[in-house]
Amino acid sequence: MRNLSKKSWAPFALSLLIFAVVIGIWAIATQKEQAELAVDPEYAALVGNAAATGGQTPMPSPAEVGAKIWSHVMDPFYDRGTNDKGIGIQLAHSIGRVLMGFGLAALVAIPLGFLIGMSPLVYKALDPFIQILKPVSPLAWMPLALYTIKDSSTSAVFVIFICSIWPMLVNTAFGVASVRRDWLNVAKTLEVGALRTAFQVVLPAAAPTIMTGMRISVGIAWLVIVAAEMLVGGTGIGYFVWNEWNNLSIANIITAIVFIGLIGMLLDTLLGRAARLVSYKE
Repeated sequence: MRNLSKKSWAPFALSLLIFAVVIGIWAIATQKEQAELAVDPEYAALVGNAAATGGQTPMPSPAEVGAKIWSHVMDPFYDRGTNDKGIGIQLAHSIGRVLMGFGLAALVAIPLGFLIGMSPLVYKALDPFIQILKPVSPLAWMPLALYTIKDSSTSAVFVIFICSIWPMLVNTAFGVASVRRDWLNVAKTLEVGALRTAFQVVLPAAAPTIMTGMRISVGIAWLVIVAAEMLVGGTGIGYFVWNEWNNLSIANIITAIVFIGLIGMLLDTLLGRAARLVSYKE
């Protein structure tokens, strides 16, 4: 029992040790005076000559970032104007866009994946389109979406839809096509209808693979939304990061990165637990 307890605590203790080492190196590094370096002209034009030649905010220490995180946690939903909203409001906008685009992608990808997985004819007909469109960066669709939709928030949702659909579609088709033929033959022998076979035989068998595709999709969607919001502006955690860069608030940028990572981990954990609920052992 003691050995089991030690083994369960060992990864947690190692994680704390790694965290402490990283924070220690960060604290030491931020105490040293930054040496004067030659400034790249493009960088100077990006951040402003004054900031680039000596007025630049130094890298914040762990204590400063910790204080900034605490201030955001204590008041996450303040609203003092267009460019001064709490990080809770910004995260809520981003999560809402991700869930909307992800949900729409699931409504399209899962039924279409079923059709592709169950019909070799449909698979052969659609496979060239999937192989051409799947590698296209979701952000490449943003200009077209802005031009067509003429709304930045809806365009961001469309980009999330595009990036979410492919992992779900491919995994659903693979899961459906991989269902054991014995089970399908038994359903035929019992004269089970196609619709009932799909819901009572194919769906339970393919569910773990479908959930894997959904888990991959939500991770990609959360990655893409930050970049998309940097482009379209307005609201969202991506816009928050870009706005704080314009203000040269490095502590706020690091704070946003921490919250982005935590939300991403939460989304992945939730879908991972959902995947375990539908998994089965033969």
